Amino acid sequence: MARTKAPSKKQQKPQKRGVDFKKIKRKLGRKLPPPKNATNTEVKSKAIVLPEQSVASEKAGLALSKKGLTLKELLQQTSHHNSKVRRDALTGIKDLFQRHPAELRLHRYAVIEKLRERVGDDDKIVRETLYQLLKAVVFPGCKEDNQGPIVSLTMPYIFNAMTHLVIDVRLMAFKFFDLLVQYYPPSFSLYAEKILQNYEDILRKNQFYLEDKGKLKSALAGLVRCLSLLPTNKGTVDSWEKNIVGQNTLHAFEPDVPTESAGFSSIIKKLKDLVPVLVNCFQDFFPLVHSMPSLDAQSFDCTHSILQSIDLAIGFFVYGVHTGKPSSQSPYERPDVEIWDHTISSVLLKKLFSVFPLNPTQHLSEKVDDRYFILNIVITEIFLRYSEWICPPAVLLEKFLEFIENALLGKTCSDTRSGKAVWEKHLHLLLPFVPKLVRQVASDWKPRLLQAFTKTFEDCKPETSLKLACLSAAKEMLIPRDDMVYPDASDPLFEHQITWIRALPQLLILLGDKHPSSSQVVLHLLLRLGQSAKPSSPFSWEYDNMQNTLYKFYSSCQEGGDIYYGPFTRLSRDSQELSIYGLYYFSNLSPLLLKSIVFCCLCPELEPSVLFQIVEVLHSAFSAGYVQIADHISFFITLLSRFKVLPENIYPVVESDAKISNRGTFKKLTNTVYSCLSQLGNDSLVFRILEQEIFNQLLLRLPVDNACAMLRVLVMLDSKPTRISEQGIITLSNFLSKYLIDVLHYIPEGDEENSVPTHQQTCSYYILPCFFLFDRSHKLLKLVLNLMGSLINEGSSSSLSHSYAQCAIDNSNRINAVVSALILMNKDTKVRTIISSFKEEIVHILESIHSLQSSDAANMNIEERHKIQCAYGRLKLVTYMLPNEVPAT
Repeated sequence: MARTKAPSKKQQKPQKRGVDFKKIKRKLGRKLPPPKNATNTEVKSKAIVLPEQSVASEKAGLALSKKGLTLKELLQQTSHHNSKVRRDALTGIKDLFQRHPAELRLHRYAVIEKLRERVGDDDKIVRETLYQLLKAVVFPGCKEDNQGPIVSLTMPYIFNAMTHLVIDVRLMAFKFFDLLVQYYPPSFSLYAEKILQNYEDILRKNQFYLEDKGKLKSALAGLVRCLSLLPTNKGTVDSWEKNIVGQNTLHAFEPDVPTESAGFSSIIKKLKDLVPVLVNCFQDFFPLVHSMPSLDAQSFDCTHSILQSIDLAIGFFVYGVHTGKPSSQSPYERPDVEIWDHTISSVLLKKLFSVFPLNPTQHLSEKVDDRYFILNIVITEIFLRYSEWICPPAVLLEKFLEFIENALLGKTCSDTRSGKAVWEKHLHLLLPFVPKLVRQVASDWKPRLLQAFTKTFEDCKPETSLKLACLSAAKEMLIPRDDMVYPDASDPLFEHQITWIRALPQLLILLGDKHPSSSQVVLHLLLRLGQSAKPSSPFSWEYDNMQNTLYKFYSSCQEGGDIYYGPFTRLSRDSQELSIYGLYYFSNLSPLLLKSIVFCCLCPELEPSVLFQIVEVLHSAFSAGYVQIADHISFFITLLSRFKVLPENIYPVVESDAKISNRGTFKKLTNTVYSCLSQLGNDSLVFRILEQEIFNQLLLRLPVDNACAMLRVLVMLDSKPTRISEQGIITLSNFLSKYLIDVLHYIPEGDEENSVPTHQQTCSYYILPCFFLFDRSHKLLKLVLNLMGSLINEGSSSSLSHSYAQCAIDNSNRINAVVSALILMNKDTKVRTIISSFKEEIVHILESIHSLQSSDAANMNIEERHKIQCAYGRLKLVTYMLPNEVPAT
């Protein structure tokens, strides 16, 4: 076979192959079309509307937050995995409760049961938001309810958070517990042992949070609050045990609550373990503070709380209870000190007191120096309170005494205004220990401490708590106890005691009524001084000399006769009673003090009960020989003559309404004075002392009620026949003739035969003393009748010696008053017998009335003449009824 020739390359054509993908060139910016095999997933449908099925309709009538969420929805969101959602849910719950407080009351237990889960939340902001929600809304809203279930629901989660691996969560758990204790203090008594154990555990690991002092500050503040709730006396012990026993049944289902109270032995053990931990915490913390350029506020607060916790923890098992029983003796008298752990003494001496005083050079800023001063004060307080159990060496005692002296003198804090405020606020913690130190320190320290204390007493402001603390300490050094005797003049204490006593009256006046609690403390001290001062002793002399200043406390008379009432009238009833009782212990009440007291008695604002109490105490003082008889009588006369009776008109009498009338009080006062004067002794001697004084007062144009009171006293002291002198009879007749006219002029005239009982009683009260005097002296009645007859012809009232009303008494009214007086005399059995002997004088009065009626010279209108005619007829009838009647003209 012949071979075929292979074609040349030029002749060969490329073979056609299949194209898998066709490359399409596209322009930039054009959207790619969907692939040809793409599945169309678009679904088209019409909306289906079902009536009453919308979300809005489901929430109709429910309480909603700002975002339209119900309480149930918000509570569910608090468990959301997203922390922001949890935070927003807590904020929404707060908003909802603020808008609808009733929701909290209805669902409080369900709310607590859900919110408690967030106590140990991993997110810091969530925990803080929960804290603010509980503090601002939930706990205050549940405060008035039974909080036992709330505590039992919350505590298991707080305990879990206290053992959390994250230190922030653990510290925040203590903050939650502190908040719970604030609103329900018994919660600490239920879980005391476990709480103290958790505090001990967290404080042992202080290296974790020394740099974050804010969290430490919160935890320590809670510890201070808890320790302050520990019982320190029988009452609080019983309350503590009652809380534990009473709540055990309620919370028996909770595993964290003990079914039986372990008593105080376990708590004491925990506290003994806690004290060294606190001291170690202080020792570890304070070098860190010293390394700083200044003591910042957080470091100061932490250190201060540590020291307070040490003080409270030790105080519980020293001053409070031992094996569950309270101590009945003072801490310095207890023989049983077996509860004291000597390890604590060693820890305090070696680790706490060894660094005292903190910042001894005082070369830092003023604010920092003041902070160190506060810390030194607390350490000193701990030392003084427990020094008897610590048994400190003499060198250490000297350090503390020197600090106390400098603190009292104000040398340990800055001289700025804020430094003075810090000094006044915190120094009072040391003052209760001064009396004991004065009794026990060496002789060279006693005058130094007394001098420093006296300077503090004089320099501090009257209204401050520091002044009250000084008064309390001074009282303990002034008022002797059973085992204490008065110091003699050679004792350094004596000189300072006199200084303190002399300062009290002026201090009382400075305090006035603006600081009533402080004034009451001073008054109580003054009363105790008076009660304890022995007669003729230096203290008794000083107490009597107080009157020269103390009178201003009651009242004083200014130039021009104006009365200035002191603080006494404006203080509370308790303070007034203290000041009144103190009057009894002045061995010789001065006239100046009595004058100021009587002006107080005349004060319209003084309660009647206080007035009668003053009279009672002063009369008791007179009976004991502390008031001179002349001063005592002068006090009573001034009281009766100056007392202002309201209203001034004597009829109609409105004694039922105390706001309108004090006439009833004055009548009772008159009877009280009457009773006191009757107990003075020899009536004849008392009458001779009182007679001229009463007449002098009657001539001063006294108001009717005061004049009647003076007449009643005169009648009480007088006898039958009368003891009144001849000159007294003349003086009294001039007064009575006008007194009878004035009294009867202002009692409405009417038919006395058918007058109402009130009219008769009023007339009897004011006229009866005159009838007693007429019965005892017929001469007095004759003179009065003659003077009344001579008054008939007087043309106006200007010639009267006095008048008790603003309007003038014209002829007709004066004649009516005279006739009414004569008719009343005729009605009285005894006086009618007497006036029968003075028929001539009565006829003369009748003739004078007739002459005045028929006279044309008198300037009278028809109405006045008619009144005089009626009076003439009434008197004529009485005259005809007299025995051996002489016919009238």
